[in-house]
Amino acid sequence: MPNQIRDLHAVDDKSFPYIFEQNATVPLKTSSGLVRVNVYRPKDAEGKGGKHPVLVTYGPYGKDIYYGDFHPGSFAELNPEHKSPHSAWETPDPGFWTRNGYAVVRADERGLGQSPGFLDTMSRGTSEAFFDVVEWAADQPWSTGKVGLLGISYFAGSQWRVAAQQPKGLSAIVPWEGMSDYYRDRCRHGGILSNEFIKFWWERQIVSNQYGKGGKAARKWGPDTIEGDLSEEELKANRKDQNIDNANNQFRDQRYYASKEYNKEDITVPVLSVANWGGILLHLRGNVEGYTQAGSELKYLRFITGRHDLPFYYKEEVEVQKSFLDAFLKDDDRVGWSVPGKLPPVDVVLRKGDVGFNDAAAERVYTRRTETEWPIARTQYTPYYLAPSLGLSPTKPTTASISKVSYVATGFEENDGREIGAVSQGWKPLADAFDLSQQVSFTTAPFEVETEITGHITAHLNVSVSPTISGISPSEIDLFVTLRHISSAGKEVFYTGTAGNPVPLCKGWLRTSLRKVNKEHINHREWLPHRDYFSSDVLPVIPGEVYPVDVEVWPTNVVLSPGSKLVFEVSSGDTQGCERFKHTSPTDRPREKLAGMNHIHFGPRYENFVTLPIVPPK
Repeated sequence: MPNQIRDLHAVDDKSFPYIFEQNATVPLKTSSGLVRVNVYRPKDAEGKGGKHPVLVTYGPYGKDIYYGDFHPGSFAELNPEHKSPHSAWETPDPGFWTRNGYAVVRADERGLGQSPGFLDTMSRGTSEAFFDVVEWAADQPWSTGKVGLLGISYFAGSQWRVAAQQPKGLSAIVPWEGMSDYYRDRCRHGGILSNEFIKFWWERQIVSNQYGKGGKAARKWGPDTIEGDLSEEELKANRKDQNIDNANNQFRDQRYYASKEYNKEDITVPVLSVANWGGILLHLRGNVEGYTQAGSELKYLRFITGRHDLPFYYKEEVEVQKSFLDAFLKDDDRVGWSVPGKLPPVDVVLRKGDVGFNDAAAERVYTRRTETEWPIARTQYTPYYLAPSLGLSPTKPTTASISKVSYVATGFEENDGREIGAVSQGWKPLADAFDLSQQVSFTTAPFEVETEITGHITAHLNVSVSPTISGISPSEIDLFVTLRHISSAGKEVFYTGTAGNPVPLCKGWLRTSLRKVNKEHINHREWLPHRDYFSSDVLPVIPGEVYPVDVEVWPTNVVLSPGSKLVFEVSSGDTQGCERFKHTSPTDRPREKLAGMNHIHFGPRYENFVTLPIVPPK
């Protein structure tokens, strides 16, 4: 039976350098129920009528789960300045921020941790509860009324949505590596289900922390639910499972996905969007598009490199966070964030050279450059043409003959080398193992001069499929494309991925039946084709028919030294560098739908090219 809700609020003003309020209750105005939060306040506010600006996080990973228990390996490498008794995964550390004059409010998302209610992550309902938490924080007697949002990943992606609702008191947001488009960034890359990460994330980090889940304390996963455990039947009835929902829905106009949509132009508060060049399968696109589409007059886009977990806590990055937040929450603008046009809005880190991967010290050789816009106005969008000889060149082919390059296409099959066990603790690189017969690569000649590529990439291909297995008539082509960097020494240059894994420059995807582009949409740009991914957009794919398609490739940056090459890879499935973000659902990618031979067609009627954003020097 449901738990009886009690007042669990406790205050400790003696044990820590800050006042610690645990399980304060936030009544929900937009729906029934409540959310419980922890509050960490500077002690100088106590008894002196002092007020402080507030940093709020709202998410599923447990406000009471200690960072050192959540990810011991990551915590061991954390900047010591951000280690306190209440450090938590992907959130601002209370010890550091209270020392710097901020109160911190950390909420257990509805249905998780100590917050009762229906668990429905990333939904409109839970975003509305976040709205109530922000307004509650602004109204507290210890608050100045100014609230900022700061956090990584989930604690960043949720910022876009709540900021679009414009809660009272919200004064600035810092979405640090946080997707802004649930469908395109996270769940369905090019329409293809990104199932493996969702499964890993859901099982390890969500249902393990559901309100009423037993055995948490024994597993060192935060305290047990104070009001008591719930039965497995009650737990199941109290949640929506993202694995099931994403498998059962394919299109943005279906209620499941449509309910998560919002207008980024409704975001009007100052924004500092921080994108990681290595986040090529989850957050990078969302940070760039979130910045581009936000309606804020004062908005900034900063690029970083490194793993997903640690740069947020680097001393130099924290200084940027603090400087930005001080400007809008404390009226202490030391550099000009609050003055329109004073600071260049875009700050790019330039990836030049082969410094290895998962080596923060080595990556410090990368230099920075500011720009006045995104994409960079002086960009020269240059097509590099694919050739049947497997070349990639800025010179348009002149051959009069018709030919094709072919590769094996399969759907997901068990034990095909794609399913790799996820690492649940620490940050250990995963090993990628793939059948190279399922991909084809096109390579440039060595670049003669230093060449910078920064921005959005598109690939135009002419593709078809033919049957190869008796009884199977393929009716789909899933395109997986990758851009790789080969050094002048002939070695592939890998970059630091989300979990410290070696990743290539960038990737892109497209389900060919969803090839329709809406050129009339306000967000359609020549360098980023807009797809609605509606159920009404589905087009047929039949064997033997050649389909021209434009594949969106996620943005990237590289400075190519003389002698370097680029490799453009096309495959029917995941290839090296996808970490645990694989697309291997046997229901979304069935063998009977995909198995066959895929072809790229060449000739006078068929131009195939990759448009590269080449940026000349200032």
